[in-house]
Amino acid sequence: MKKGLTSPPIRDKIRAVIFDCDGVMFDSKKANISYYNHLLKRFGLPPMNETQIEYVHMHTADESVAHLFKGTPYLKEAQDYRQEMDYMPFVREMVMEPGLKEVLSILKANFRLAVATNRSNTIEKVLEIHGISHFFDMVVSSLDVTKPKPHPEAIQKILQQFALAPQEAVYVGDSAVDQQTAEAAGVIFIAYGNKKLKADYHAVRLMDIPQILGLG
Repeated sequence: MKKGLTSPPIRDKIRAVIFDCDGVMFDSKKANISYYNHLLKRFGLPPMNETQIEYVHMHTADESVAHLFKGTPYLKEAQDYRQEMDYMPFVREMVMEPGLKEVLSILKANFRLAVATNRSNTIEKVLEIHGISHFFDMVVSSLDVTKPKPHPEAIQKILQQFALAPQEAVYVGDSAVDQQTAEAAGVIFIAYGNKKLKADYHAVRLMDIPQILGLG
């Protein structure tokens, strides 16, 4: 049975809240579309279709470029170009979710906070430019793990660093990959803005998260 805001609070057993980045803290769809379409245009290829857009939203940059350039002669060149690109113009297209800083402030006073994302070398700049780096005790990107999400390694690294059992942490995500990651790691999963996902709790707004955790 899916739980909602009327479920018993879980504050007493939770020690850490782990966030995905894209689709949870930021609406990055426009930025991602601009970024990958720029890459495709560079090599004379057409822009992404809807299926490709959905794919790049959930996967690492390396996986996404491999997916988009599969079957073309430009894969290695595209991966090399991606490494040299200035991502900053695209970071500025990312839109912070309403209430994010307020929610992070509330949670920071009660829990350790972390990020587990399939972003690679851009995540630190994303957090820095939007002024939220200081909220997080740990950030794990796809560059910090051998296997990215949906493998649980990113969350496992955070649990190990914080010396926590899986049941002492919550993961907030918005995609099927996030759902699979949480299940594999054994942590409590809060699905944000996606009622189709199988989750322990569902949040429509970010401010629902403190309420779910018994802080509202």
